[in-house]
Amino acid sequence: MIATDKLLIRRYTPDDLPKLHALLSDPVTMQFWPAAFTFEQSEQWMTRNMESYSQGYGRMAVILRENQEIVGDAGLLKYEIDGVLENDLGYIISSAYWNRGFGFEAAEAVMKHGFEELGLKRICANMPVDHIASRKVAEKLGMTLEKQFLNRRNRNLPTCLYAIERN
Repeated sequence: MIATDKLLIRRYTPDDLPKLHALLSDPVTMQFWPAAFTFEQSEQWMTRNMESYSQGYGRMAVILRENQEIVGDAGLLKYEIDGVLENDLGYIISSAYWNRGFGFEAAEAVMKHGFEELGLKRICANMPVDHIASRKVAEKLGMTLEKQFLNRRNRNLPTCLYAIERN
C-alpha cells in the first residue's frame, strides 16, 4: 500500500470490481481513451493488473482517505509505447473528483514507489496531445516531453510521451 496525505493506493481485490467498473465505464472520465469500458473489459483490466503484482507492477485502486471511496486508478505497467518497452505510469481519476490534485498526488506517489522501491531508472507517461490536465500532471512530476507519435492503440490519435530518469 502507498499512502499520501489524502489518498491510499492499494492493490485491487476481486471485491473492487463493481467500483472499478463504475470508474472505467464512465464516458466523461474515459473521454481520452478509445471508449468507456464494458464490464468484461473492466474485469480483464483488473485480472491483468492483479497478475502483474507478482512482478512489482500493476495498476491499483486510488482511495480517498476521508470516505474510503475508490476515486481512481494508478500504477506502473511494463508497456510497449510506440514500439519501445517502457515503465508506463498511468493515472485515471473519476471526473467527479477532477481539479482537486488527486491525479498529481497519486502519480507522484506511484512514481516515487517506482524509483525508490522498484529501482526503476526511467518512467514514462503517455496521453493524447489534447489531454491538457494529464500533460500538466506529467510536467509537474518533472517529466520532459520526449516526442509526439500516432498512438495505434488509441485511434491513431496524436499522443505525447513524457519521461523522467532517476537521478
